[in-house]
Amino acid sequence: MRVVIAPDKFKGSLSAPDVAKHLATGLLAGFGQGLEATHIPVADGGEGTIDAAIGSGFTRRTTTVTGPLGEPVQADFAVREQEAVIEMAAASGLALLPEGPTRETAKNATSLGTGELIRAALDLGCRKIILGVGGSANTDAGAGVLQGLGAVFLDKDGSELPGGGAALARLETIDFSNFDVRIEATEFVLASDVDNPLLGASGAPAIFGRQKGATPDDVAELDAALSHFVDVLAATTGPQAKFAAKAEGAGAAGGVGYIAIAALKAERRPGIDVVLEFTDLEERLKGADLVITGEGSLDEQSLLGKTPMGVSRAAQRNGVPVIAVCGRSTLSREQLTDAGFHTVHALTDLEKDVQQCIAQAGPLLEQLGKHIGVYLAERTENKEYLNV
Repeated sequence: MRVVIAPDKFKGSLSAPDVAKHLATGLLAGFGQGLEATHIPVADGGEGTIDAAIGSGFTRRTTTVTGPLGEPVQADFAVREQEAVIEMAAASGLALLPEGPTRETAKNATSLGTGELIRAALDLGCRKIILGVGGSANTDAGAGVLQGLGAVFLDKDGSELPGGGAALARLETIDFSNFDVRIEATEFVLASDVDNPLLGASGAPAIFGRQKGATPDDVAELDAALSHFVDVLAATTGPQAKFAAKAEGAGAAGGVGYIAIAALKAERRPGIDVVLEFTDLEERLKGADLVITGEGSLDEQSLLGKTPMGVSRAAQRNGVPVIAVCGRSTLSREQLTDAGFHTVHALTDLEKDVQQCIAQAGPLLEQLGKHIGVYLAERTENKEYLNV
């Protein structure tokens, strides 16, 4: 029997590779001889995307870049031949803020390190770059990305601006004379499910600014500063910069989606689709008897295109039954059936205390895996469990 284990991370508890490892340990203990477990950690384009790439044959690379507040940080990215996967949270993420989000970080955090990661990938010869966004600390419309690629932002006195969205209110000119020319020969993919524009009531500051520490006044200040940035960029590079601000996905990752569309000419695609493509999940599902997927919380958001849904759709296309494992589930049986899941196993079935589920996720996943393995073993001969 061949089982494909393709989970996302259990946020705050285990990475996707660790989830797959613990499930496999339990499955093998429950089933015994004759079971092959194929590990394919996946993600939806946000945190965990690098782990998914590494699990699919990419090589981990590490470089020193500028963190969201200007401090040096060690950031990983993944490379396979001329293709790179970059997870911007590794360089510009909320998790890198030592004191957490505040008003000051909301206004001053930069995406500079993400631009430096792109340049590091270019230095290695990569000419296709997948930019996974999510968990960002910045609201700078991707200005930092441009700075990381060689653009210089100047005020009316000719002084270089500091990083962050608020400083863009003082922007006078953008000097592209040292901008990395390799960008023109590079294909970019923006892996994001966010469809917000950059500005306005549905824009990056208004919708995502609060979670980054911004007050209502800060949101208004940032929206005005980003609008000014768009005007200056359009005056420098052409009217397409104005149109890009209204594009779906421009508001992703504090506006990094905007600069990906406007300056990098990125194609925006759903994160899970991008990840399942580079993990080659469809091909690796062939010949499988069962797929196990999951994430920490299986809920209404999961149904909007998160990892379990993407894996379920791929499994159904290949005629392979799929079950889900999660920390907890808030979905009804009808919703789970409509989503294509044969069964769902939650850690809360074993331990009612959610905090204990988080702390003991590894051993609990092994228990669930063992239960599934025993169940499979009992039905191997008549295939009752698999023909669903």
